[in-house]
Amino acid sequence: QVHLVESGGGLVQAGGSLRLSCAASGRTDWVVTMGWFRQAPGQEREFVAAITWSSGVTNYDDSVKGRFTISRDNTKKLVYLQMNNLRPADTAVYYCAGSRENYATMIRDNYYYWGQGTQVTVSS
Repeated sequence: QVHLVESGGGLVQAGGSLRLSCAASGRTDWVVTMGWFRQAPGQEREFVAAITWSSGVTNYDDSVKGRFTISRDNTKKLVYLQMNNLRPADTAVYYCAGSRENYATMIRDNYYYWGQGTQVTVSS
């Protein structure tokens, strides 16, 4: 089994920064791509960013491009999401997820393993 645990969420003011972490354990060799998704109340879970473990190829949603950076530590099996210039529209529960696809997919159905989520709230 693959276990993913997010941390680092909290309350920040607009324009501030926050770094989320995701710790992967268990059968991590089954996970080829790691992604971040977010879900606001009453909304669908949407793609934020993704990265491949081996090559570090990244993919970002247009809404966060230039503001967010995804990275990974292959030795420690950690994935990070550095979020800068945060906006109230970024407020959501953020989930990390793992996919067996060998590209930085943005398609939610391609992700099989999910964390429990961490709340990010951006105040104006």
